[in-house]
Amino acid sequence: MPHQHDAHCGHESTEHDHDHDSTDLGPKDNLFSQIDRDNVVALNASGPGSAIIKPWHERLDEGKSIESDADDQMIIRIPFTSSVKLRSLLLKTGPTDQTPLKVVLISRISQTRHPPKSFTVAQGREVGEYALRTAKFSNVSSISLFFPQSQGADTIQIYYIGFLGLWTERKLSAPVTVYETQANLADHEKIQGTDGGMSSPHV
Repeated sequence: MPHQHDAHCGHESTEHDHDHDSTDLGPKDNLFSQIDRDNVVALNASGPGSAIIKPWHERLDEGKSIESDADDQMIIRIPFTSSVKLRSLLLKTGPTDQTPLKVVLISRISQTRHPPKSFTVAQGREVGEYALRTAKFSNVSSISLFFPQSQGADTIQIYYIGFLGLWTERKLSAPVTVYETQANLADHEKIQGTDGGMSSPHV
């Protein structure tokens, strides 16, 4: 079962630990800064997918959300600016029957080696944390979330999506250029009709 919470994951609780203001960055392994928000794509949705990729201190804000359009299905594709290793999915949906029945995660790396991972989504107004096996979600460059149906309503609604995990800079391969300093005629086939080649046939 997913773990429902509205606490800071990985932090010890103290009397002055959390002030819940704009400086509240949440867990140190929150991957908000590694999401390519401008290129988040939501299919069959009432608005842009970037609307629900929020910083930690806005995770409970219900002023911004997206709702499924034609029916109660939705797909959200989330690219990352770095190579990430995911340990948890964070999700706020609903309310009530507008909560998705489940969420299916498909990553560009893991789908070739492992079947997609799915979770049953619990109803609630808080943020749910869904733990992932990092071995199956490592070196991820993008991930797609598929919501196949609601828990009874004609549409589903999503307020917040986030991730916890680790990230590393994506390595770019340097272009390989091959230079030929001087052409060597001996390395090439002789072309018909040129000096040293075969003579042109008589007509």
